[in-house]
Amino acid sequence: MESYIELENIKFYAYHGVSETERKVGNNYEVYLKVNLSLEKAAITDNLEDTVNYALLYDCIKKEMMIPSNLLEHVAGRIITAICKKHPVIWGGSIKISKIKPPISGDIERASVSFSW
Repeated sequence: MESYIELENIKFYAYHGVSETERKVGNNYEVYLKVNLSLEKAAITDNLEDTVNYALLYDCIKKEMMIPSNLLEHVAGRIITAICKKHPVIWGGSIKISKIKPPISGDIERASVSFSW
């Protein structure tokens, strides 16, 4: 049975971008996280210790999103590393980070990077 935890449309105001202006002014971001792990035991026991607390997943994401970076790829990689290190029961997943209305010419809603592991 495939099982996972998802955190959807997590919103942040953060300071990522190649230009110095982006890192000073900041922008709105959305993060989507899906982590694969066995949830069968928690489904039976109703015990938080038998799963991963999604509040702790959020804390990992928030911590890394608050560190300014040039590239969203770098931020996503740091988030994956932090989550896997803190929660070794997670054996895979995916993450998507979107910069809302990026500062480029043209009508664009968001620019995103996605990783699966």
